[in-house]
Amino acid sequence: MNPTLSKQHLSAESVQQILEDIPDYVKAALIKKTTELDCPIEAVVEMAIASFLDEEAFSFEDCLLAQRSQTT
Repeated sequence: MNPTLSKQHLSAESVQQILEDIPDYVKAALIKKTTELDCPIEAVVEMAIASFLDEEAFSFEDCLLAQRSQTT
C-alpha cells in the first residue's frame, strides 16, 4: 500500500455520491448484495471496487462463506 495514502475506507458521503452517479442496475445489484450479506452499503461498494482491482481481495463469496460457517 502506498504510504502516502491515509484513508482506509470510503465515507458514507462518498458512497452516496457514487450511488447517485452509477447506473440504476448497478445500484440495484449493490443494494441487493447488502441485503444478502447483511452489511453496510459502504462495505459492499468497497468490496466491489477491490475485487475488480485485485482478484485476491476479500470478496462477496468470502463473506457468504463466513456467514455460512457462523450459522453451522
